[in-house]
Amino acid sequence: MIAFSLQSGSNGNCIYVETGGRRLLFDAGINGIQAEKRLAALGRNIRDVDAVIISHDHGDHIRHAGVYQRKYGLPIFVTQKTLAIAVKRHPIGRLHDVRHFASDGLISFGDVTVHAIPTPHDSADGAVFVVASGDKRLGIMTDLGHVFEGLADVISSLDAVFIESNYDPDMLARGPYPAFLKRRISGPEGHLSNSEAAELLNVASMGKLKWACLAHLSEQNNKPSVAMETHRRLINRQFPLYIATRYTASEVLSV
Repeated sequence: MIAFSLQSGSNGNCIYVETGGRRLLFDAGINGIQAEKRLAALGRNIRDVDAVIISHDHGDHIRHAGVYQRKYGLPIFVTQKTLAIAVKRHPIGRLHDVRHFASDGLISFGDVTVHAIPTPHDSADGAVFVVASGDKRLGIMTDLGHVFEGLADVISSLDAVFIESNYDPDMLARGPYPAFLKRRISGPEGHLSNSEAAELLNVASMGKLKWACLAHLSEQNNKPSVAMETHRRLINRQFPLYIATRYTASEVLSV
């Protein structure tokens, strides 16, 4: 199993996973040209992708789904509630190949399964995912809301994970955002802080976790160096940590 981020952050999200002969994209928050070029630079053809799986209705995760389908012929997997809200809020355009799943359900691609797990993030029907193939399990977990019941157990079962590490509390408190937005980000339907993500990974590090990629970092309220320092300080067992950036694809990561 291999995976890499094409981009991660409020300016657009997309993660590629290849396993068991299947090629999957998670979210369509970057435009088609960016996705095509970044995949090609890493030796992949976007037209070979088997499915685009959407996590929730926010624009940075779904706004280019229509282009991925119309230009590249990719089927869109999305919950009914997510799609119903998204088409009202974003110029997605015509979709002719939509396949629905439940936010607490299972999507099967032959021997590859994608387990959806509902989240308390402030979206209509959001989910995070565990991709399972053989004995390998990869988590794609951003826009979590808060550390909800069972999340630590799921992460502890993974071999690797993309996990949001959105903000540094001090930077958020001192930053330029209005008070209502600060409350939204740090509230129970917002995002995980660096320390919250690190505490989850610290628990998971006692299991079989091989690496973690920190994702969905805020441009205003975080820095890669700050996120990395927090995780290194709070995680007892040292294992590889990577950053999914807002501007470029990550390196190719193996599970």
